[in-house]
Amino acid sequence: MSVEGTWDLTVSTPIGRINAVIELLRRDGDGALTGIARGAGEEVALADLEFVPAGDGDGAGAGDRLTWKQAVTRPMRLNLAFAVTVTGDSLAGTSKAGRLPASKVTGRRRATGVRTEAEPRP
Repeated sequence: MSVEGTWDLTVSTPIGRINAVIELLRRDGDGALTGIARGAGEEVALADLEFVPAGDGDGAGAGDRLTWKQAVTRPMRLNLAFAVTVTGDSLAGTSKAGRLPASKVTGRRRATGVRTEAEPRP
């Protein structure tokens, strides 16, 4: 299954729920997976983005694995590491910021052309 698309995420942190949007796409030419995240009034590139389809020897067995890192400045400056399992049009996993406890992450793939309040308007 493909992971490309726009995903609406909810991160349940100790300071409350944070809504964000990630957009994943394959780069023309080499087909590398790239992405950006939008939320809390900022847009950041996803780093170390890795997608491992189920059955590719990862031993996970249930769903595809997606990991990435990103730096945010709102609500505070943090370097986040995400690890989620993608099953169809939903994902679930964790986000970890250094020594802080892991936060639960859930998400749904958005139907094409749909926007949310987490995204800036053109």
